[in-house]
Amino acid sequence: MSEGDSVGESIHGKPSVVAAFFTRIGQVYQSWLDKSTPFYVVRWASTLLLTAVYMIRVYILQGWYIVTYALGIYHLNLFIAFLSPKVDPSLLEEDEGPSLPTKQNEEFRPFIRRLPEFKFWHSATKGIVIAMICTFFDAFNVPVFWPILVMYFIMLFCITMKRQIKHMVKYRYLPFTHGKRTYKEET
Repeated sequence: MSEGDSVGESIHGKPSVVAAFFTRIGQVYQSWLDKSTPFYVVRWASTLLLTAVYMIRVYILQGWYIVTYALGIYHLNLFIAFLSPKVDPSLLEEDEGPSLPTKQNEEFRPFIRRLPEFKFWHSATKGIVIAMICTFFDAFNVPVFWPILVMYFIMLFCITMKRQIKHMVKYRYLPFTHGKRTYKEET
């Protein structure tokens, strides 16, 4: 490779103006994400507001049902990853790594999600923004009979959640915590 062949560098080895601009944009974006981390209620409220704006836009325009369906499937996949443990107990052998407790007297092991809350929020919000951008292009407005998509999505949601709930019951894990866990002394 010659001196100016690496990505983002000019002939003299210095970063190009375009690469420096996009690096700076990425740093500002990451800074805003870092600042928003502790404010989960505000983050989710803004995402719900953005979702409402998107749904109103789709309702008023009477189109982009395929984009909305794809967004729903994407959010369903994110939600399933959010509810799933990082280490799936059904894939573990007996003595292979940590597992979730299956009996009352076993040691408590905290539930570690496959998809953490912040990444769930970030991915869901990016999905809504991309879907919103798609509504500005007629190429994504494929004519479909939307009630079939709604029924198929409801059916897919019910089947997927039934399977996830059966998995949660079988391996006895609850992906939500309700305060600090306390233990009674045995006397």
